[in-house]
Amino acid sequence: MTQLRQEDSKVEVSGFEAKYYDTLMDLITLGWYPSFIRRAIADLGLKQGDRVLDLGAGTGRNALLMREYVGEEGQIVGLEIGEEMQRQFLRKTGPYPNIVMVERRIDEPLPYEEEFDLAFISFVLHGFIQEKRDAIIANATRALKPGGTFAILDYNNFDVDQAPAWVRFAIRKVECPLAEDFIRRDTRKMLETHGFGDFSQTEYLKGHIRLLQGKKL
Repeated sequence: MTQLRQEDSKVEVSGFEAKYYDTLMDLITLGWYPSFIRRAIADLGLKQGDRVLDLGAGTGRNALLMREYVGEEGQIVGLEIGEEMQRQFLRKTGPYPNIVMVERRIDEPLPYEEEFDLAFISFVLHGFIQEKRDAIIANATRALKPGGTFAILDYNNFDVDQAPAWVRFAIRKVECPLAEDFIRRDTRKMLETHGFGDFSQTEYLKGHIRLLQGKKL
């Protein structure tokens, strides 16, 4: 079995791909992504005044959508290390003082302790080796208030060999090897190990993508 390496990941994008990330996502998905991500953010169940930790915040697209729900009383703290992503995030969210950008790696210890109602990670967790996934989940655990929610929007757990041809192509030819490793693992058990429970799940794209939410018990 091939040893998976963090160097094989594709989640930390740069250059042309980073500069035009949102546009490329819209084009690659034939216009499906904007309505999908808006629906997924709505499914988070955010409330006015909630504080959100956005792990791997990207261009700020998700933060702006979440702000529609948390309002001016809430706050969104986005963590991002990509220079181009940071520039886009700051440009898009600049008018809103309750959206904050922090340059920090999400797989290294974070300074937050029981401060947030929701920790959110979108299509990022699959791009890490398992050791780093556990570190990210541990960071979310510490950052959340008791009863807070960790929400993972990413690939569902399914049998890649039995998936439709277009799904197998996307996972094995477009994605990095870490994605298939993530799909084959039990994400819910990962969270249970870190003290999460009371799970809820919303599925998209015929069950191949899901929003998995767990409460910090």
